[in-house]
Amino acid sequence: MYQFALQRPASLADATANLGASVRPLAGGQTLIASLKMRLASPDALVDLSRIPDLGLIRKDGNAIVVGAMARHADVASNAELLAAIPALAHLASSIGDRQVRAMGTLGGSIANNDPAADYPAGVLGLGATVQTTQRKIPADQYFQGLFTTALNENELITSVSFPIPKRAAYVKFKQPASRFALTGVFVAQTDAGVRVAVTGGGKGVFRHAGLEAALNQSFSAASAAGVKIDASDLSSDLHGSAAYRANLISVLTQRAVTQALG
Repeated sequence: MYQFALQRPASLADATANLGASVRPLAGGQTLIASLKMRLASPDALVDLSRIPDLGLIRKDGNAIVVGAMARHADVASNAELLAAIPALAHLASSIGDRQVRAMGTLGGSIANNDPAADYPAGVLGLGATVQTTQRKIPADQYFQGLFTTALNENELITSVSFPIPKRAAYVKFKQPASRFALTGVFVAQTDAGVRVAVTGGGKGVFRHAGLEAALNQSFSAASAAGVKIDASDLSSDLHGSAAYRANLISVLTQRAVTQALG
């Protein structure tokens, strides 16, 4: 580790005013601190967001659950309103990392980082959520833009995410045993606008699968999902699993998610 300044603003205005090319926001620090230790990042200063009021709140707002950007994974997993409205999202949060990671990691930090094998991006995209920032509202379909890339501007901070309450939903993942990231994970949601299927861990970033969505809109059943051929040509291949293996996982996990969503 090396020396850097640590700023602890008490308001969003102060936090955004301090950001810049060499000043990084600090949420839960689960990725950033490790990057600093490995010298993969070397900012002059960190802006700690943990003291800004209301950023960690979770509340129901009409037909949506709004989760503050600084809400810890453990809080999302155990929040009573969220458990009642979107149990699939609470389950997703409960499956992230280990207890220590869930005690520190945050929703905002996860989706700002947009790791291609992270869990939250699948929930945000699968539920068709809206990302609220200090500048605007960004629909999930526009927010995620590829490997560690999002629609966020340099000095833009996530403040909350609004998750529409679905008719039914489920998240199933196959864990990489050491990191507990998703080797592949699938979030399935049946909403008023139709079925959404979001895949994480399969490629260069979270993505929706149009073929699975079309099939499940016709018949929301595991058999319908099983009938969809998964193209492996754009999927990742590494020492943990080939593209063909991940394609099979997408099919199997989608079938399990639909079965789980149906109860």
